[in-house]
Amino acid sequence: MDVSPHAPTQERAPTGGQGSRDGRRPPLPAPARDADTDRFTRRPGASERPVSAKLGALRQRSLEHGVNPFVYWPVRAILLPALLTYFRLRRIGREHLPRHGPLLFASNHRSFLDPFVIGTLLGRPVYYMAKRELFERRLQGWFLNALGAFPVDRGTGDAGAMQAAREILERGDCVVVFPEGTRVRPGPLGRPRRGVGRLALETGVPVVPVAVIGTEDVRRGWRIRPRRVQVRVGRPLRFPRPERSSPALAAAVTERIWACVSLQWEWLGGVPAQPRPVQQRSDPSARRRRAHQKRDQRGQARAA
Repeated sequence: MDVSPHAPTQERAPTGGQGSRDGRRPPLPAPARDADTDRFTRRPGASERPVSAKLGALRQRSLEHGVNPFVYWPVRAILLPALLTYFRLRRIGREHLPRHGPLLFASNHRSFLDPFVIGTLLGRPVYYMAKRELFERRLQGWFLNALGAFPVDRGTGDAGAMQAAREILERGDCVVVFPEGTRVRPGPLGRPRRGVGRLALETGVPVVPVAVIGTEDVRRGWRIRPRRVQVRVGRPLRFPRPERSSPALAAAVTERIWACVSLQWEWLGGVPAQPRPVQQRSDPSARRRRAHQKRDQRGQARAA
């Protein structure tokens, strides 16, 4: 059943009866707090952006059937030589990747080409999250889903997409996540979101930091230009699997993962992030010395 993307209309309070004598509407139900994600999830009566049955069916297809072998392998056989020749693709650090078992790839995101570049690192299918807008066209959505993409509703804490990623990892496959949440074209890397840290803690699978550079210059309008593309893979990171993960712990793990992604990015020649100013420690003796210096300067000024 399709769900309308518009928020449901709130019914007016009755003019008579108990609870409406003061002429005001009854209060809306309070949002429920999700302790695991530290987000507010709306109750059924509140306005929200629902996930359509179509997007749910695409996720279910990825879980039950995986990639379409009649689409995935022919496309890969065509795409890999094109990437190696036309874009002079250079893959660094592939020796760090195990041939079997689940892997969670955490990568920066610069272009639509990034998932395909990362998919060439392994000789097995790789699944990845893609924004729901890419699946609105029926044929395009089917094609992307056949290649391993499943939809995510960005900016809403999409629990369905996170659950799909968990199940894919638990069955032993690979998932690509872009912690920045969207494409960041010029300059340094963007700020990551903590979803990748949450996945790492909840599944316990190795996390592979990946940096891709050069794909941001490939496309200009409808033109696909030949540009040098490089991808570098770091050693997989492993994190303990706690009984219950907190948002603070997920954020700390995300920062650790993103530091390794930044290391690969800067090694490839990417623009480094601006260093944050280091806060001085609160030293009582240093404060006293500064206070004495200020008093001496004031005294010298009065004497002059």
